[in-house]
Amino acid sequence: MFNLFTEIAGNPTHYKQFRCGESLLSIYNCPLKSKYEDTWSQYNYIIYVVEGRKIWHMAHGSYDLREGSCVFVRKGATIVEQFFETRFCFFLFFVPDEFICEVLKSKATPLPKPKEQYEPVITISKNAATVAFFQTMMIYFNSDYVPDQYLLKLKFSELILTIADNPDNSVLQSYFSSILKEPQSVALQRIMEDNFCFNLKLEVFARLSNRSLSAYKRDFLRLYHTTPGKWLLEKRLHNAKHLLSHLGKTVAEAAYESGFENVSHFSRAYKKRFDTSPATMLQKKLKESPL
Repeated sequence: MFNLFTEIAGNPTHYKQFRCGESLLSIYNCPLKSKYEDTWSQYNYIIYVVEGRKIWHMAHGSYDLREGSCVFVRKGATIVEQFFETRFCFFLFFVPDEFICEVLKSKATPLPKPKEQYEPVITISKNAATVAFFQTMMIYFNSDYVPDQYLLKLKFSELILTIADNPDNSVLQSYFSSILKEPQSVALQRIMEDNFCFNLKLEVFARLSNRSLSAYKRDFLRLYHTTPGKWLLEKRLHNAKHLLSHLGKTVAEAAYESGFENVSHFSRAYKKRFDTSPATMLQKKLKESPL
């Protein structure tokens, strides 16, 4: 699983980009290396699809993005499904929580109250101003002109404010409000629930929650009364059991889609926890199913 932000930011000759601090805008003609790509990002990002199609597979659902789609992807992990028969090109705007807070803290119109849950991918309702932003940035990308850092900050701020001022973006407005106001414990819980089924290291979970590894482990213990490793194993095993018993997944599919590194490790852990192997459980389920 590779870091999408690091991949793009670290290759400015390969991915044309404009950067202001940790906020980064790139026009991304992504190379098609495999059908599925496992990625993660410590920053939220906005996607505006210029051409083509991809599917973002998240922990709680899948999101089909096609030409004209504009979405806000919350920081975390995803499996991207690619289609080799079509070219894919899109704007990719990485926007840290800190930048969103800086832009919106002085906003005159108050944002709606935060909700308890949000989809990992939130649709952005485009208006003329939103489209004009990407059209303007396309002019910059198609020329040798490099905007001044101050101008870039103004342009990036303009996009966030344009989205936040559109009443049709009420869900995203509420999520912005959660970034500004929610306790860190709520943010940590959301990160874990949204990303447990991806094979991420604890250091990555810590980074996603804006904590050092030691602070992450301390706050996790205070919130869940157990260690991250034990919680993740239990969560993944129960998710795999659900996939096997209710969705008819194979053992390999259940292991992969629950965040296990390999099938053998999954099978050993499953048998230890449920006193039966996943293969045996699956066979029993198939025998019980009506023909």
